[in-house]
Amino acid sequence: MRLPRTPWLVGVDGMGHAYSTHLADLVREGRVPEAVVDRAVRRILRLKAMLGLLDQPYIDETIQEQVILAPAHREVALKVAHKSMVLLKNEGDLLPLSPTTKVALIGPLADDRRAPLGCWHCVGRPEDVATVLESIRAVWQGSVIYVQGCSIDDAIDQFDEAVESAQAADVALLVLGEDATMSGEARSRAHLGLPGQQQALLEAVYAAGTPVVVVLMSGRPSAIPWMAEHVPAILQGWHGGIRAGPAVADILLGKVNPSGKLTVTFPRTEGQIPVYYAHKNTGRPVHGEGTLQFDEPYRSNYLDEPSAPLFPFGYGLSYTTFVCSDLKVETPTVGAEDALVATAVVTNTGDRAGEEIAQLYVRDLVGSVTRPVKELKGFQRLSLEPGEQRTVRFEVPVSELGFHGPTMEYIVEPGSFRAWIGPNSAGGLEGSFVVV
Repeated sequence: MRLPRTPWLVGVDGMGHAYSTHLADLVREGRVPEAVVDRAVRRILRLKAMLGLLDQPYIDETIQEQVILAPAHREVALKVAHKSMVLLKNEGDLLPLSPTTKVALIGPLADDRRAPLGCWHCVGRPEDVATVLESIRAVWQGSVIYVQGCSIDDAIDQFDEAVESAQAADVALLVLGEDATMSGEARSRAHLGLPGQQQALLEAVYAAGTPVVVVLMSGRPSAIPWMAEHVPAILQGWHGGIRAGPAVADILLGKVNPSGKLTVTFPRTEGQIPVYYAHKNTGRPVHGEGTLQFDEPYRSNYLDEPSAPLFPFGYGLSYTTFVCSDLKVETPTVGAEDALVATAVVTNTGDRAGEEIAQLYVRDLVGSVTRPVKELKGFQRLSLEPGEQRTVRFEVPVSELGFHGPTMEYIVEPGSFRAWIGPNSAGGLEGSFVVV
């Protein structure tokens, strides 16, 4: 039985209030039989009985005082923020900073309590958020000069003050990006650069000649080619929750070594979209001489931009360096009931401890349905001391190498495959195997 499709059951009202607002009237009018409601209620009551809620329907109302914002939970929120932030660039090892560094803290999100909560934060409260400004001032030994610079809605213009503060500092730290209302449902953006006058603010501060670090807060990948080319250090902070500010401070000071990886591809420009690592193959490959057609070589590339993304899926830097070596596909031939086994050695070649996320990608070279050029099939987080190396082992059942065929049945087809183990979707060591 389907509810009648009427205007008030569509859109926002239909999303959250259709039943509570209209169902009783629909039953009275005879448009929805009581039996339909009875069946739905019976299912809910059955589940409540299975959960024991009918035997113990009430809870201790003081529990929320012990649980919400409890120290242990705040610590978990901090760790989540630490591990989710992604170091996109660190030219010349500008980061981490010394706590005695004289910092000019600039940007509309530096002292913003709402943006870190992001969209759909439900009962999250801005007053529980520690801002980047508060967090840096709490731990910094050097002076911190704060200038907002601009607002996302262009209501504030403090460009001159921002440039002056940058000229008086050792490092200009800009906290830029999107506010919480720019992400989520019904919040599409046609232009993925910095909203408002933030790009102009960034360029003005950069022109002051002081080394620049950007903390980018957003709920989506941004198109930031100018920033990626000119700014020496970029930390993608996302909308990191109530502990985003302390997490940013910890990473900037090197108390925490960043280890996050991108779970989405960053485009160079909106015209590159859709851009993702698991795209289908093309008959006019980007690499090589292309495909000869009409006596001319053709390639699937742009005339005015590189074809590669700005930052690929799985990408993320660290304050140390890692090298992947000795790839071994231990199962060069596998049957339908077997598992692909691939190993590689990951070595921390830097001078500080860090975490690397090794990633396994697979490609089915030929299929009855066109196959992606790469598919992520596994990843492992490794914590390594300086000079330490460890063998990472991936074991993937062959049943996970299949796809839905022309008639939508799930199948695993025999044939040749490639496998990569590396730090992201654009790099890594390559091997091969055959499914028989």
